[in-house]
Amino acid sequence: MNKRVAIQGALASFHETAALEFFGNEIEIVECATFQQLFNVMKTGEADYAVCAFENAIAGSILPNYARLRNTNLEIFGEVYLCIEMNLMALAGQTVEDIEEIHSHPMALLQCEEFLGEHPKIQLVESSDTASSAKEIKEHHIKHRAAIASKRAAEVFDLEIIASDIHDNKRNFTRFLALRRRNGELVKGINKSSISFRSSHAPGSLAKILTTIGDYGVNLNKIQSLPVLGEEWKYYFYVDLRFEEFADYRKMMDEIEPLTSELKILGEYQQGAKPV
Repeated sequence: MNKRVAIQGALASFHETAALEFFGNEIEIVECATFQQLFNVMKTGEADYAVCAFENAIAGSILPNYARLRNTNLEIFGEVYLCIEMNLMALAGQTVEDIEEIHSHPMALLQCEEFLGEHPKIQLVESSDTASSAKEIKEHHIKHRAAIASKRAAEVFDLEIIASDIHDNKRNFTRFLALRRRNGELVKGINKSSISFRSSHAPGSLAKILTTIGDYGVNLNKIQSLPVLGEEWKYYFYVDLRFEEFADYRKMMDEIEPLTSELKILGEYQQGAKPV
């Protein structure tokens, strides 16, 4: 039986590409219209695994997904970095001058601001997914509408690319995390971890945590904060850690635990290959 993998979006979306890269071709894709639905189908058991975008090199982090992950029994067990190439596509025979509306995911629109700014008369419409925007044009034969999506979407839905590589930064990468229900099994080659915690309000408490991390030779790749709902001016910290020795990392975790509250390991995994 093929693995059931939940993605946000439809077939031919960037999420599907990331899922195929991580798991291979022998999978059954479970399409989800929203990120919340993705987490829901994992909770109900309708999917065995999920591949979910968490960060883009241009648009930044998808912050709500960190809170969603923290509040589930899911864990990260791998990651994929995908080069994102945005293309404008429409029904064959049209040009950019014929387009009155452009539909795509909000993140895709954000990543193409320079190109879109050159065409101020075109109306921008946010949708649930890049590939779904392309699919709708094909299924309903909608003229004067274009979608921003991948080359694969243009091929799958038989659309013509009328402007290629329209993203602002040509080094446009998205980080996708592979998620599973917690099972206590360690993956091979662990050299990265994602954790979350709250620190006390004592002076220097966060600095002491960060200093301890460095003392064990663990590299802090990323740190960001999100407000604690219902508690003004209090925050969860989300941290990515990179290390060479798993034993040193675990010793470090033992040492920072008394300095934190609600410390949670979101996942221990092998760092994904970053595009050159």
